[in-house]
Amino acid sequence: MRFRVSNFRGSARWLVLLTALSLFAPSARASDYYRHVIFDNSLTTDAYFNSRGSANGSSYLEVRNGRLPVETTRFVTPPNALRLQWESRPDGGWEAEVRVDGFRNRYPELIGRNLYLWLYAPEAIAAGDLPQILLSDAAQGLQVAELPASFTAPLSLGKYAGDLPAGRWVQARIPLADFASASIYPFRPEFLANVVFHQGRPDGVRHTLIIDELRVGDDAAEEKSPAPAAPQQVRATGYDRHVVVRWDRVESRALARYVIYRSLDGKAFEPIGIQRAGIERYADFLGKAGVTAQYQVAAEDWESRRSALSDPASASTREFSDDELLTMLEEACFLYYWEGADPHSGMTRENIPGDDRIVATGASGMGIAALIVGADRGFITRAQGVERLTKIVNFLEHAQRYHGAWSHYMDGGTGRTMAVFGMFDNGGDLVETSFLMEGLLAARQYFYGSSDAERDLFRRITGLWETVEWDWYRGPEKEKSAFLYWHWSSEWGWQIRHPLIGFNEVMITYLLAIASPTHAIPADLYSSGWASQDPRALEYRQGWGGIGDGSHYGNGHTYYGIKLDVGVGTGGPLFFTHYSFFGFDPHSLGDRFTHSYFENNRNIALINRAYCIADPKHFAGYGADAWGLTASDGPNGYVAHAPDAADDRGTLTPTGALASFPYTPEASMAALKHYYRDLGAGLWDVYGPRDAFNPGADWISPIYMGLNQAPIVVMVENYRSGLVWKNFMANPEVGAMLRKLDTVTGSTP
Repeated sequence: MRFRVSNFRGSARWLVLLTALSLFAPSARASDYYRHVIFDNSLTTDAYFNSRGSANGSSYLEVRNGRLPVETTRFVTPPNALRLQWESRPDGGWEAEVRVDGFRNRYPELIGRNLYLWLYAPEAIAAGDLPQILLSDAAQGLQVAELPASFTAPLSLGKYAGDLPAGRWVQARIPLADFASASIYPFRPEFLANVVFHQGRPDGVRHTLIIDELRVGDDAAEEKSPAPAAPQQVRATGYDRHVVVRWDRVESRALARYVIYRSLDGKAFEPIGIQRAGIERYADFLGKAGVTAQYQVAAEDWESRRSALSDPASASTREFSDDELLTMLEEACFLYYWEGADPHSGMTRENIPGDDRIVATGASGMGIAALIVGADRGFITRAQGVERLTKIVNFLEHAQRYHGAWSHYMDGGTGRTMAVFGMFDNGGDLVETSFLMEGLLAARQYFYGSSDAERDLFRRITGLWETVEWDWYRGPEKEKSAFLYWHWSSEWGWQIRHPLIGFNEVMITYLLAIASPTHAIPADLYSSGWASQDPRALEYRQGWGGIGDGSHYGNGHTYYGIKLDVGVGTGGPLFFTHYSFFGFDPHSLGDRFTHSYFENNRNIALINRAYCIADPKHFAGYGADAWGLTASDGPNGYVAHAPDAADDRGTLTPTGALASFPYTPEASMAALKHYYRDLGAGLWDVYGPRDAFNPGADWISPIYMGLNQAPIVVMVENYRSGLVWKNFMANPEVGAMLRKLDTVTGSTP
C-alpha cells in the first residue's frame, strides 16, 4: 500500500482509513499463524507496545510508560515474555491489557475454541490470588459502548490454572464458550482484540506472574499426528554484525514454529528466538565483528511438542567493507521478493506478515526490478530469474484488467481484483500499473538473450505493454481531460475522479503514457496535467501542502539552505524520489521548472535529512545518521511521513535514507551503518531493515512492506552500477518519448 492520494490530505486520510477498516473473506491460503497467536514475543525489550496497564487507589501494577514490562530471562517462546506484577488492595483496582497486534492486512478472525496461555510464578501463587481475566473484541479494552464492540464478564484465572507452584511453567486452557458477554451486544470470540487481566482478591500481597504465548486454538485431536522431526541441513553464514541461519523445511501439518538455539562456547546451547512455519531462515544479531557462534534448530507444533535439536552449524562475524555492506543489504531486501513472493503467481505480497492472498501490482513492478538486481549480483541464476519472471507474466496475462490496466491489489491465486480500498476501488489503477510496467520494461531489456525462453519473454512483455490503454484514462470520451485519472471501474466508471497532478510519485505514469506505441497520450499533457497551472491543480497542491510553496508546481524556495526547484512545501515524503525513478533515470529529464530531476530529487533528500537534523518537533532518535521520512507503517497505522509539521510523527523509515543512495551516498551510508550496526538488534531481520521504527513511542514495525524493500535493492544498485536505469532507458520507446517531451518543454538535456 501507498499513501493513495499523495497530493490531497483529506482524500488521503479517507483512503488510509478505508484500508484500516477493510475486512477480507476467509481463505485457506491466509497465513494461519497469526490467526492463532495473540502474543509470542516483543520486538522491544523494555515494554510491550501492544499492551496497556493502570492502577488506582492503593493497588499497584508495574508499568513502564503505561505498558507492561517485558521479561527477558524466563520465557516459553524466546527471547521474551510479559511480566505482570501487582498488588491488590480493597480500596483500589488495576487492569492490564494485551492487545492483538493489528498490523495491516492481518486477517481479523481468530481460529479456535480455547484460549491458551503459559504462566510462570517465581514464588508460588494460590489459585484464589490470581487475577481475573476477561476478553474484549475492541481495541480499547473496556471502552466499548458502540456496535459492534463488546466485552465479557470476568472469569477467575485461578479456576483454570489452579495453584501455581514456584519456578515451573503451567499452561492454562480456558474454553472461549465460558466467557459470557457482559456488554449490551454479544461477544464474538473470533474477533477477540484484547485480553484483560484485572484485580481479583485484594490480599495486599505483591505477586509476580510471567505470561507467554497467548493464543487461540483447539484441543488436540484424539489421533495425534507424529511430533515434528528435527530440521535438517542447518547452515550458518556470518556477516558484519549478524549471522543468518538456514535449514530445510520440516514437513508437518501441525508445525507451528521453529526454535533457534545458540552457543558462544560450543557447549551450552540456549534458546534465542523463534521463526514461524514457512520461513526457514533466522537472523541473529550479535552486535560486533569477530564473534563465532554455533546454532541448532528445533521444530515445534501447536501442542508444544518440540523436536530433537538439529546438528549444529557454526559461523563467525567479520568487519565488512562499505561495498560488502551494500551487497549484504541488497541481498537481504531482495529475499522479500524471492522467498516471500506469492507461490502461485510470483507476484509481490503487500506486506509480510499479512493476508497472504493479497499481491500488490506496483510493488510487484519494483520486485521485478529487484529480480534484475538479484540475477546480476548472483543472488539467483539468470535461469531462475527467467523462470520467475515467466510465472509473473503468465499471471498478468490472465489477471483481471480494465482497459489494459491492472487493479491495485489482486488475489495471487486467482488474479481477481481485491477491492482493499472499498467498493469503488474495484477497477483499474493506472498508477500501480505504471510501476508494474516500469519494472517489466526494464526486465524486457535485461532478460533479452538468445534463448527461446528469453525471446518469448520479450514478446509477451511487449504484448502486455502495448495493451495498456493509457489514453482511456483521460476520462469520458466526451470530456477527454487535460489530466490522466488514477482509477476507472467497469461498475462505477469514473466515481474515483482523482486527477494525477505533480509533483509527487506518479511522474512515470505520464512518461509511459506518452511513450506508449499503441495508446499514447499527447506529449502536451505533461504540461496540462502533470505540471498543470490550471486553478484546479493549484488548489489541489495547496490542499496537499497546506501552504502556497510549490502550488504552481515550481517551488523556488530555500529550506535549510537548500533550494528546491520543484515540489510542494519542503518536498514531501521521499518515495516521491524513488517510485517513478527506480527505472526511469532522472538524469535524463529537465524542463522549464528544473534543469535536472536528478538534482531536484537530491535536494528533496537533502532537505529531508536537514529537517531530521534540526528535529523541530523534538522527536527521539533523529539525527545526521537517522533520517528518511517517507510513507510507511507507523504506531497508529500507515502514514506518508514527511518533513513538515503535519506529517512528521516521529517515525523513521529506513527505505527513505537507503533508497536515496544515488542522491546522497555519504549520508545514506551513514544511515545504513547506524540502522544496522547501532540499531540492528531491533531493526535487522530476515528481509533486512524492518519497515519503520519510532524511538519515542518505543515501537518497531512488525511487518515488511513490498513497496519499501525493493526501492532499497534497486536504488542502491542504481547508485553502484546504474543497472536498472540503463536497462529501462534502453527501451526505444523511452528515447522516443523524451524527444516528444523536448518539443513541449524545450529543455530536455
